[in-house]
Amino acid sequence: MVPRPPFKTTRRNDIKRLYPDRPLVGVGAVIFRGEEFVLVRRGQEPALGAWSLPGGLVEVGETLEEALRREVREETGLTVRILGITAVLERIYRDDDHNIPYHYVLIDFACEYVSGNLAPASDITAARFVTVPQLPEFAVASFTEEAVRRAFEQRQTGSFLPMIG
Repeated sequence: MVPRPPFKTTRRNDIKRLYPDRPLVGVGAVIFRGEEFVLVRRGQEPALGAWSLPGGLVEVGETLEEALRREVREETGLTVRILGITAVLERIYRDDDHNIPYHYVLIDFACEYVSGNLAPASDITAARFVTVPQLPEFAVASFTEEAVRRAFEQRQTGSFLPMIG
């Protein structure tokens, strides 16, 4: 039997985000509170200053659901109940030389607000509960708007993709 090295977790500061060697896995949350949901303004690249969904990278040893709960709590101060997967998408950013400074595979989850006071923290500069008709005021990316609309439709029909495992 080959001896195994001690288990080592990767800390967020150890992750090479800029010009990564491989795609990074992230999670995002469409957090429902009645007919409202949460938007956050990004405080770092990529998409610095853009309105988006709360979320972030999965750390080594974390499940997707653990990562989602942690990121939501860190960025917004909220506790959520996860309803299911609403979208899987990829974000590949290219620079002027056609290199790839950022590459993410993202899993967006629909969530129900449970508790907490919405307050931006971590790498977020603002956070708001908004309604779907207000989306144009925030100039969100088309994939964010699509994920939000899909999550609302799935909530109405109860058709979220469940987690397996």
